Amino acid sequence: MKQNTKNKNGKETKSVSASGKAANGNGSSNQESLLEKFFTDQLKDIYYAEQQLLKAIPKLAQASTTEELEDAFNDHLKQTERHVKRLEKVFQIIGKKAEGKKCEAMDGLVKESETVIKETKEGSVTRDAALIIAAQKVEHYEIATYGGLVQLALTMELRRAADILDKTLMEEEDTDALLTEIAENYINVRAEQEGNYSWQKEEEGEMEESNTSAAFSM
Repeated sequence: MKQNTKNKNGKETKSVSASGKAANGNGSSNQESLLEKFFTDQLKDIYYAEQQLLKAIPKLAQASTTEELEDAFNDHLKQTERHVKRLEKVFQIIGKKAEGKKCEAMDGLVKESETVIKETKEGSVTRDAALIIAAQKVEHYEIATYGGLVQLALTMELRRAADILDKTLMEEEDTDALLTEIAENYINVRAEQEGNYSWQKEEEGEMEESNTSAAFSM
C-alpha cells in the first residue's frame, strides 16, 4: 500500500511500493517499474521468437526423414500458433501493444537448424537425429524464457498472465519430452545402424575396386 509519510524534519515524502512505483497525488501511479519494463521487454523477445518459429518449423517438418518426427513438428506448429495468441492476450492484460523485439538467440538457433539441414544427407535418419537436437535447443530456450516470465508475473501479482504463460510453458516441456522419446525409440538406433551400413558399403566398394585392379594387373 502506498502512503505519504513524514521524515524526521516533519516534511511529507512519498513512499515506494514493492513494485518500485511512487504514488502520485491521487494515490495511483503512471510510472513503470524497472521490473515491469524488463517483463515487457522479455515478452517482446519471445513474441518475436515465436513468430520466427512459425516460419522455421515447416522447413524442419519438410526436411524430416521419418513420419514420427514430421508429425511432431507439424503438431508443434499448431501449438506455436496458439502460443502467439496467448502472448497477445498477455500484452492485452498489461495494456501494451503486441509487438516483437529482435531476438538474437532465436535467430541464431533458427540459423543453426538451417545449417543442420544443409550439412546432413537428405533422406537419412541421421538428419532426423540432428534436427531433434536443433529443435530441443530451441525448446530449452523457450522453457527458460517462459519459466522466468511466469515467475515475474507472479511476483507482480499478474496471476491471469502467469496462468496463460504457464500453459505454454507446460506445452514446451511436453514437446521437449516428446522429441526425446522419438529420438530414443525411433531415430538414434536407426541412425547408428545407418552409419554402420554406409561404412560397410564403403569398405566393400573399396575391396571390390582393389580386387578388380589386382585382376587386371595379373
